[in-house]
Amino acid sequence: MRMPVFRAGLLVALVAAMTPATGALADSTETAAPAVILRSTGPVTGLPLPRFVSLKTSEGNARRGPGLDHRIDWVFTRPGMPLRITAEYEHWRRVEDAEGAGGWVHYSLLSGNRTVLVIEDLAAIHARPDPRSDVVARAEIGVVAAILECLPDWCRISREGQRGWMAKTSIWGVGADETID
Repeated sequence: MRMPVFRAGLLVALVAAMTPATGALADSTETAAPAVILRSTGPVTGLPLPRFVSLKTSEGNARRGPGLDHRIDWVFTRPGMPLRITAEYEHWRRVEDAEGAGGWVHYSLLSGNRTVLVIEDLAAIHARPDPRSDVVARAEIGVVAAILECLPDWCRISREGQRGWMAKTSIWGVGADETID
């Protein structure tokens, strides 16, 4: 039986994950975003900061500040892509991707459904959370998968009907010490 290999797509996923909205330089008259103090919980939701979410839609504008009047810096184009929320302001969330790029996104574009991004090429997906267990599949760098649960060093993921365990060192979208039931 052939082992499945999950592919990121035709484009390199980390490049395709977001595309520049414009090549223009920022206007020096643009208003700066209001100061947001990072704390252990968000001032709007009371949820932990930072925390991971995923992109709900196939397109999400990341703006320079929290509001429609701010310039769009990036357009996220991968539904399900994991993002880390680092700040909150009214209906806006400051997010960043695995490379640290991002901006302010309206909360309606985000989902609490947890996903991970594979950051190691041909990362092994194991039958059990043990490096000596059978490898049931492999995933290319840039693959997005759903999180089913996480232990201190491993996460059980699902992609295209296949399930298995990946070492946290192979994925981005979950905290190093985070567990998920």
